Amino acid sequence: MVRKGNSRKLLSTEREALILRCMAEGIKTVGGLVEELNVSEATVRRDLENLEQQGLLRRVHGGAELVKNPKTEPVFAEKTGLHASEKARIAHLAEQCINDGDTIFLDGGSTVLELARLLSDKKGLTIVTNSLMAASELMETESRLVIVGGEFRPLSRTLVGPLTGNTLKSLHIDKAFLGTMGLTLEQGLTTTDVNEAYTKHLAAEVSDQVYVLTDSSKIGTDQFVTCDPISAVDYLITDAGISQEMIKQLKKQKVEVIV
Repeated sequence: MVRKGNSRKLLSTEREALILRCMAEGIKTVGGLVEELNVSEATVRRDLENLEQQGLLRRVHGGAELVKNPKTEPVFAEKTGLHASEKARIAHLAEQCINDGDTIFLDGGSTVLELARLLSDKKGLTIVTNSLMAASELMETESRLVIVGGEFRPLSRTLVGPLTGNTLKSLHIDKAFLGTMGLTLEQGLTTTDVNEAYTKHLAAEVSDQVYVLTDSSKIGTDQFVTCDPISAVDYLITDAGISQEMIKQLKKQKVEVIV
């Protein structure tokens, strides 16, 4: 599925991203990873050790398991492999919330990138983004594409910080679609980087409606810096892992939860 039929030797970072994706899809044994990646057992064990040191998984007898709420932010390629099936379903729900002719903002989240890949058939969209990954998916579509300027953040492949304000503050956006590294009732939306938090906040501020797209593993966790309070969120699109109690509390905050 991942490696078969491909003769190119994968880099260690590529293998690690594929291992995370395999584990998210249910392949958790060393033997299963060896077969899937078509590499040696020693290579898989070395990659698992590296991923454990990064805090992304823990090794167990015969294999490994994902860490549910890693405190360090993984690189973008690794993010895309975490909870991949949930992210795909969340993106499909979000796509149904976008109408032809809308002006939307897409941030740099890996779930939001899945949404960007679904927009080629929409008509008359104006898409504003700070994500170079989303922009690369959209540049061949008929949508009007606006890329905000800013400082390049390699970890998320986004443009962030005060320079993004020069563009965002002059715009009116119908719907902002934001990812998040953490979400709690007390801290709201949180992330690991101050400049990224600033840009997310600006995008929410100039948008009529704010949609947060996140798998349920992020709910109930918080990170270093708050982007926006819960009161800034209009819709939360997530998977069935969210608790009924959290849904109840979010509704009290006038956040509509779409599962």
